[in-house]
Amino acid sequence: MTDRSPGDQQGTPRKAALAAWIGSALEYYDFFIYGSAAALIFSKVFFDESDPATATLQSLASFGVAYAARPVGAFILGHVGDRFGRKKIMVFTLILMGVSTFLIGCLPTRDQIGGLAPALLVLLRVLQGLSAAGEQASANSMTLEHSPAHQRGYYTSFTLNGTQFGQILATFAFIPVAALPEEQLLSWGWRVPFWLSVAVAVVGWVIRRKLEETPAFEREVAEGTVPKMPLSLLFRDHWASVLRVVCAALIATVSTIFTVWALNYATSDAIGLDKATMLWVGVAANGVALVTIPLWARLSDRIGRRPVFLIGAVGSPIMIFVYLAAINSKSYPLIFLVGILTLGVVYSASNGIWPSLYGEMFTTKVRLSGMAIGTQIGFAIAGFAVASAAGIVSPSGWLGLQGWTGVAIFTGILCAISAIAVLTARETAHVPTEELGLKPAGDGVSTPA
Repeated sequence: MTDRSPGDQQGTPRKAALAAWIGSALEYYDFFIYGSAAALIFSKVFFDESDPATATLQSLASFGVAYAARPVGAFILGHVGDRFGRKKIMVFTLILMGVSTFLIGCLPTRDQIGGLAPALLVLLRVLQGLSAAGEQASANSMTLEHSPAHQRGYYTSFTLNGTQFGQILATFAFIPVAALPEEQLLSWGWRVPFWLSVAVAVVGWVIRRKLEETPAFEREVAEGTVPKMPLSLLFRDHWASVLRVVCAALIATVSTIFTVWALNYATSDAIGLDKATMLWVGVAANGVALVTIPLWARLSDRIGRRPVFLIGAVGSPIMIFVYLAAINSKSYPLIFLVGILTLGVVYSASNGIWPSLYGEMFTTKVRLSGMAIGTQIGFAIAGFAVASAAGIVSPSGWLGLQGWTGVAIFTGILCAISAIAVLTARETAHVPTEELGLKPAGDGVSTPA
């Protein structure tokens, strides 16, 4: 284990938080430009336009494909991260995301090569999903294990803060693109944001390759206690925490419904709102989230993770209902106001503190794999919530739900599951870092939680 001076130890949490913020911003720029393209472009470029409703459903489903791939990536990258270190995963995921995103921008269209075009699109989207599977868990683990015990919530929130900034960048990239004439938009305009991902891989590699491995992992290496099969240990001793994270992660449905489905719904022929204006709603909401996320996280360091998370889990489905109602009113001032309150303020309560809440459920030996597998299974469900919402608003409805009110109810059900899962979790905000993932037994000996 390397020796570090007090000054180095004081500065490392900031370095880790900065690396997590910048890396997540760059990586999720790549991930979210696909969402904007799926909502606005891909149904016309890669899928059969002779049936617009089906093409839209297929385009939104292709967005969810990455979420289906993420659990697979979580098992692989989680094992590698707990076995060989957090830093290796943080560098690898950025490079994989940058390359796969750039190649999406190079794909020929359905008119050029037929059915092979959507097949290649889905394949590259799968690679995006594999990359995203390890990104947040590795960045969160790195930051949490470098952080002072009383500020873990604050420092780990920068991973999600970076994710929100990545969404802003992605939206900014598509605002001028969406304003192009239809012919230019569908021929070359949509490709430009994807080509910019070359910079993502280069910048991400430069930033993250200089970051030190965490003291907790280095200690395990020095003591020879790094597990050879982290997944076996995870499911033997921490299966309940994995299940709890899966259910809690369903809160991400709020984000996917807001940023993808609601955007598609608002700009559809039925509602007819302006594409560029609706993209600005996302920019404004995520801009506010950049401020509220660290504030919620600081609050969680003081009063605990659970109460702050529950503010978001209970308030978000209420706000989604109000937001969809605002879209149906076609009042832009109301849409902006409610959109900012929904995604920028209320949802940020849960979104900003889950990195610490979930990471503190596991020991160092299985933290990365536990977070990756738990979150990515939950996020996979949230990702396909977009396609489910498209089915709900179809003429036949889905599971007895129908119309935009059905979408709001569907979102509320998943948020309720998330809230219940967190209510069953142990409060860990004030637990020493070395005792995370353990619960005190009656004889005072700590055992896996």
